[in-house]
Amino acid sequence: MRWPRKHTFGLWPTGKRSDGASKGQSGPATVATIYDPNCEEKEKYTLQNGDDYYDQSHSVDVEGKYTKPKQAHWLLRRIYILSWIRNYDRERAFADLIAGITLGLTIIPQSIAYAALAGLSSEYGLYSAFIGSIIYVFFGTIPQVSIGPTSLMAILTLQFCADKPVQVVIVLAFLAGLVELAMGVFQLGFIVSFIPGPVTKAFTSGTAVIVVFAQIKNLLGVRMKGFSSIGEFFSSIKPSDAAMGISCLCVLLSLRLLSQVKFKQDTSLTRRLKKVLWYISISRNALVVFFTGLLVFIWVKKSSMEAVPFALSSKVSSAMPSIKLPPFAFEYQNRTYVFTDILHELGSGIIVVPIVAVLANVAIAKAFVKDGNPGASPEMRRWGPCTYRVPFQCHGPPVGHSPARRSVRPRAYAHLWLGIYTEPDCAFRLEHTYRRTSQYIPKASLSAVLIAAVIFMIDVAPVRELWQTNKKDFFSWVGSFIICLVAGVELGLLFGIVLSMVFILLRLGNPKIEVSLKKHESLTYVHVVPLSDIYYTGVDTLRGELRGACSLYRNDFPVVLDCTRFMQFDATFTEMLTAVSKEMAENDVLLILQNMSLKVQEMLPVNGNLRFCQEDSQLISHLQQEKESVAPQLEAKL
Repeated sequence: MRWPRKHTFGLWPTGKRSDGASKGQSGPATVATIYDPNCEEKEKYTLQNGDDYYDQSHSVDVEGKYTKPKQAHWLLRRIYILSWIRNYDRERAFADLIAGITLGLTIIPQSIAYAALAGLSSEYGLYSAFIGSIIYVFFGTIPQVSIGPTSLMAILTLQFCADKPVQVVIVLAFLAGLVELAMGVFQLGFIVSFIPGPVTKAFTSGTAVIVVFAQIKNLLGVRMKGFSSIGEFFSSIKPSDAAMGISCLCVLLSLRLLSQVKFKQDTSLTRRLKKVLWYISISRNALVVFFTGLLVFIWVKKSSMEAVPFALSSKVSSAMPSIKLPPFAFEYQNRTYVFTDILHELGSGIIVVPIVAVLANVAIAKAFVKDGNPGASPEMRRWGPCTYRVPFQCHGPPVGHSPARRSVRPRAYAHLWLGIYTEPDCAFRLEHTYRRTSQYIPKASLSAVLIAAVIFMIDVAPVRELWQTNKKDFFSWVGSFIICLVAGVELGLLFGIVLSMVFILLRLGNPKIEVSLKKHESLTYVHVVPLSDIYYTGVDTLRGELRGACSLYRNDFPVVLDCTRFMQFDATFTEMLTAVSKEMAENDVLLILQNMSLKVQEMLPVNGNLRFCQEDSQLISHLQQEKESVAPQLEAKL
């Protein structure tokens, strides 16, 4: 059996070395081995073999020092607020208060815009803005995240719920949360690992492009649903709305740059000024919505609502979330919908929406967690309740981590747990004010907020790099991106996943194998080395390479097969090696299997031309014996 490489140290105790030489004298170092292959499995890695070369002062308490940390109580792991609330102090509370207010001012205009993008009334976006965050503060483990409506969830909601009753959207949010929770309970987070990075980037970029094109009409004041030509589209542009939208977009992009302003001198005044500029930058959405709404309000007071030259948002009804289950049965336009009808209307959205939400949430969480790797399954158990929002009725679309808000929270202050609560509390208080003023907000300004939030999610930089490094990832990116734009975001994601799985299956079925003719002194042999892991799917490829090697070298040399990369050795491997060894025996060719464990060797039948070895010395010995046995036969033939 091949043992792992021994870890050795050239060490001498204080004073003289074990060979009698002093420290200043030269001589061979004494090697102390800390690995003993003759010991039991649990005692292999010990300091037993090196005890003679250590002083007592250098002894290491391995069991006491290198023990696994004690796991927290299961209740603390499930309700995470109990693990940090005891160490919370006034300084952190003040920092969280400022961070929460900042995020609350940021999430209000975005929630309104995302609700409009999903085809819903503005109040539904506001409900999603604070209910999910209130639940996450009790169960969440990542304080840097911001739970609320996102452009990704809004576009998926529009994809599956367009022209459908709002009750269908509510049930979709409820079912998506249940699916996320079930996937977390059954440890299905590994599914996310099958979605490669290029597919995720293409999917995100495609979604951002869809959002931008969907908001161009409101940005320019185009009110027609369809147009037959580009000229007809440009002729339908309303100059007042276009001026408002383009101006708001320019202001938003300009204010975004304020956070990147650098001063030549680092003084207390410049630091305060930089902080002020940063607060203005992250509050740009609220500022734009506030001032455009104020402009319309003044216009209405001086003239009338009909005289306003801008398309305005609809007035929000004064309704609050009620404590009841989602509407699993309802009537809409003289038709009665039951639960099975709702499931039929949603289709694959019940699975696609939670998987996409988990994919985006895990990616954002990994970007901020520095002291660990957030597992998908545990986070699913925490995000699920935030999506179906127990015990409230699911008002609004599904929620997630917002890419447009994720950079605000970590930069505000260090510890932000109560900031998660302050943010929805601020949104909840502002919601009452917004209900009375929503009718004054221009649609063009909300479209500008959406476009400015997602335009930087469009990332085409990897295309050139992928073309130069990996053509498979390049085609995955391009194919997913194009299908997202043409056929829909869920089909684009599905295409990327299926294509990646096909590439994996092709790699498993066609492993890379290196065949070379090697010579050691007077011994010559054919060396077959798999360069990638070989499962049962690659057995036929390996068989073909062995036969091809024997045919190429006319059965004149023994064949050495390196078995290190054999994975999950089963009956398929046994049948292949048995058949190959019999074929070689008919041609008097020796087959040597190198680096094969004793357990696997026992599974193979005994053949006269089959040998096993672990070390190179054993390999040379087998080759030498083969040469000595073949030499008389060769002389007889000559």
